[in-house]
Amino acid sequence: MTVVAEPRVFVRAVAAGSERFYVRMAATCVAVAFIGFAPTYWIPVTRGTLAVPPITHLHAFLFYSWTLLFLRQTWLAAEGEVTRHREWGVAGVAVATAMLFVGLGTSITSLKNSTAAGFGDAARAFSIVSISAITMFAVMFAVAVLNVRKPEVHKRLMLVATISLLQAAVGRWFLLFLAPARPPGSTGPVSPPPVFFTVMPGLVVDLLIVAAMIHDRRTTGRVHRVYWIAGACVVAVQVLRVPLSTTSGWTQVTHWLVALLP
Repeated sequence: MTVVAEPRVFVRAVAAGSERFYVRMAATCVAVAFIGFAPTYWIPVTRGTLAVPPITHLHAFLFYSWTLLFLRQTWLAAEGEVTRHREWGVAGVAVATAMLFVGLGTSITSLKNSTAAGFGDAARAFSIVSISAITMFAVMFAVAVLNVRKPEVHKRLMLVATISLLQAAVGRWFLLFLAPARPPGSTGPVSPPPVFFTVMPGLVVDLLIVAAMIHDRRTTGRVHRVYWIAGACVVAVQVLRVPLSTTSGWTQVTHWLVALLP
């Protein structure tokens, strides 16, 4: 009995350790999201100096709620609370759906405001970053939900989808340190940065996917195909945004999107 039981105990211990890894990764996502937006959102909010459209606050609430919900879900999975994990999954579908529509609405509002401020071409080009990001998240989330009965696929897709959202948070710090200093006394809107500026923050965030791939290799002996496929899609979107952002096709898309909001 001992000879048979010990391998089973070892397998369960490895599985539990793997689930705890996802809890740590989810906690890292929460920390990156909070720290990334601290200089441009959280600190100004606490000081009462942030002047943004109401939809921006709703956007922040939903996206931060997602990172916290993702942490909750990974914790429940690690504790073996499968039933509660599925119950909270219904809330996850609702939050992710709201994120898609509010994310698109926030992007279009920002595009309209930047265009009105005289940054039309730059704003239309840069809008591809946020719009492609929320679209990519929505697609990966949907595929993850469709694979809910395949836990090994489901949890990896959810992790990559969440990591893909962190580019904006990391990008805020790049912008903080690398953007040209504004003239003294200047308080007006500024032009969106070039799209190529977002590639490096994206690659920095992608290191979290690399960490997950390394974990797979160490614990299972191979990297799961989800990381190869979803990770490649994330990198492809991050890079292809640059040439696509200035095409006439994307310009037409932005005109169509702006027409959706009054």
